[in-house]
Amino acid sequence: MLSPSFPELKSYPADLLLKDSILNTDRRSTYATRMDLNYGKCWKSPKDCKTLLLLAYQSLGVVYGDLSISPLYVYKSTFAEDIQHSETNEEIYGVLSFVFWTLTLLPLFKYVFIVLRADDNGEGGTFALYSLICRHAKVSLLPNRQAADEALSTYKLEHHPESKNSPKIKMLLEKHKPLHTALLVLVLLGTCMVIGDGLLTPAISVFSAVSGLELSMSKDHHQYAVVPITCFILVCLFALQHWGTHRVGFLFAPIVLIWLLCISAVGLYNILHWNPYVYKALSPYYMFKFLRKTRIGGWMSLGGILLCITGAEAMFADLGHFSYAAIQIAFTFLVYPALILAYMGQAAYLSKHHQIIHEIDFYISVPQSVRWPVLVVAILASVVGSQAIISGTFSIINQSQSLGCFPRVKVIHTSDKIHGQIYIPEINWILMILCVAVTIGFRDTKRIGNASGLAVMAVMLVTTCLTSLVIVLCWNKPPILAFLFLLFFGSIELLYFSASLTKFTEGAWLPILLALFLMTVMFVWHYATIKKYEFDLHNKVSLEWLLALGPTLGIARVPGIGVVFTDLISGIPANFSRFVTNLPAFHQILVFVCLKSVPVPHVPHAERYLVGRVGPAEHRSYRCIVRYGYRDVHQDVDSFESELVDRLAEFIHYDWHKGQGSVNSNDIDRAYGDDRSHHSNRSSSECRLAVIGPTYEMDGSLDPESVSIEFSSVESLTEVTEMEPIRGLEKKVRFAVPSDSSEVGEVTEAQVRWREEVADLLAARQSGIAFIIGHSHVRAKQGSSIIKRVAINFGYNFLRRNCRGPDVALKVPPVSLLEVGMVYVV
Repeated sequence: MLSPSFPELKSYPADLLLKDSILNTDRRSTYATRMDLNYGKCWKSPKDCKTLLLLAYQSLGVVYGDLSISPLYVYKSTFAEDIQHSETNEEIYGVLSFVFWTLTLLPLFKYVFIVLRADDNGEGGTFALYSLICRHAKVSLLPNRQAADEALSTYKLEHHPESKNSPKIKMLLEKHKPLHTALLVLVLLGTCMVIGDGLLTPAISVFSAVSGLELSMSKDHHQYAVVPITCFILVCLFALQHWGTHRVGFLFAPIVLIWLLCISAVGLYNILHWNPYVYKALSPYYMFKFLRKTRIGGWMSLGGILLCITGAEAMFADLGHFSYAAIQIAFTFLVYPALILAYMGQAAYLSKHHQIIHEIDFYISVPQSVRWPVLVVAILASVVGSQAIISGTFSIINQSQSLGCFPRVKVIHTSDKIHGQIYIPEINWILMILCVAVTIGFRDTKRIGNASGLAVMAVMLVTTCLTSLVIVLCWNKPPILAFLFLLFFGSIELLYFSASLTKFTEGAWLPILLALFLMTVMFVWHYATIKKYEFDLHNKVSLEWLLALGPTLGIARVPGIGVVFTDLISGIPANFSRFVTNLPAFHQILVFVCLKSVPVPHVPHAERYLVGRVGPAEHRSYRCIVRYGYRDVHQDVDSFESELVDRLAEFIHYDWHKGQGSVNSNDIDRAYGDDRSHHSNRSSSECRLAVIGPTYEMDGSLDPESVSIEFSSVESLTEVTEMEPIRGLEKKVRFAVPSDSSEVGEVTEAQVRWREEVADLLAARQSGIAFIIGHSHVRAKQGSSIIKRVAINFGYNFLRRNCRGPDVALKVPPVSLLEVGMVYVV
């Protein structure tokens, strides 16, 4: 429903005070528009073959860097100790058969044809699967499921979650809270293993590539050269991360393409020159012969074979940067054939060279005339593969932080044009130190490979379990299909995972130890975050208390804008009551801001801000809920205070134009029904929330469009307004109030009050903005268990003291910060 036309407006003189805000808004609007184009939606249905092939080419450097360098170390790790290459060639043929069918069944059939379809608005990865499950079933432990968020354009459902034909597994999951915790633990396990892979992959990739120098050096010189060179390359790689992938990665796709062509050519040469009949080893019969001859040694050697699929998870994790079709074409028609030729070529060479039992290595199968060029390309390709997994580690940690499962860290967006390219300084340097330590400590491809293999299979098992739930809950398929998917692919992955566990003392202990440590940190942080939210919920103050504050109680209103940050989406937070109790004054304009993560990958900039009143218009109090997706970067605006004031001015404009500007009953509580059952003192005078986005005018002659959406659900907003941009027009934001009646006719009472409210906002902004943030200390209740006391009193408080504060995450200027001490007893 389009809004009625606005009366002719005249710019208020105080607009000059907002000149910088207007410019910032224009820049942010342009920035947001540019960012939205890179969410992956625009590539979901490429219009022509040229665009599709270009995307497939670009995916080589981002997605397949890790997977393409696996031929460097698979055979070397497999034949390290457990089995020996004999003259019958049964071992090498059996390994080749395992490699072929592993690459075919897992990356090709499982990921390319099934898992890649389980995308969340074009995004992939562990959190994408978890987000899909949480949207279709009430299994999330986070307080982020409210009816109003279902109006988001990115909140897509395969079918209505309240369908009468709901599967029994859904009812089972929703009924039992321990299953919610188990599901979150499963997701955190996959997350921790991805982080472990980000630590181990650079080490094994670069070390394996540099180890080619051993063919040109004596053994004494080689052992003193490979490790220092590897460490130097790793340090340089991590030191370049702050520049961003878009600056250091423009050569990634050509390098991977050249590498794939190299290994394909070398493999084809070895097949034709040494053993043209090696293709017979692709028969599954050779796997049976291999296990029959090698028995337990062959089973244990599977821990080396599984390294051939290292990096396959990146096809799903990086889906948001490309399209399903592009990744499918690149793998099916280029990466997969190149890898098969490379492994067949190595097997053909080894089948005719039985004397090199203890020297099995990728480089010995490379003709000596091209060995040095291949070595250089291999080192460059290993750096590319390492870069991809490091960027993926940054991304998944940012997602964990958004869901309240990781301590706050500084996230830097490294590209204005490419969404999702981020840099986390603390994580980068910790990864670098650990990666160098692993290289120096292990000094062996086999041990690093054992550790990496276990991490890879753990991530794949988690993906298989979550995908089976998506098949039932989201795709609404028969449970038997999900069971067959889980049984078939889960059995293969469990076989490899069990083989990796046998190498526990030979390097596989590292990802397990790392996962236990990270899961403890993440679970403690998540548990304390939930308990803090529940404490705030039960101790919030009623709106009547706020409205009763005034001169009669000795409370003064001081000039300026007071921004109170809270996790609550309704009610008055306890930290504000503590603030007023100790300092009997608060600002002329009061804004309660809640930064909230929702189970979608991205929230469009135009739908991010929900703004409403707290109390009557005369009280000048507002509530602003800022919604972010789990892949959004929170510091995506130049100045949060300018953005906030812009949205408040637009809300005042809209609210008075609609003839409101007064109290409406309980709309916010109906929209966010989750809080109502927890507290008896509900807000009785909170106005409806409106979605406030950028507005655009053309020299003041064209009014912005407003689209009102009515919800049929009782527990939803009564009205949501989305401000839509007018395409093709010059973007200009204006805050205007009507002039006197002699120029525009009779001024209504609503227009007078609107002018006063906008003038108060502008004057308050000129006086300054203060940010009020709770400085919390959490302690366990008396009588709590020892585990809880240790986790809360020592673990959580240690993490809180040593991570980034909320003021850093919110880019709050230090001169404008007011911290209110709060003690949480949970």
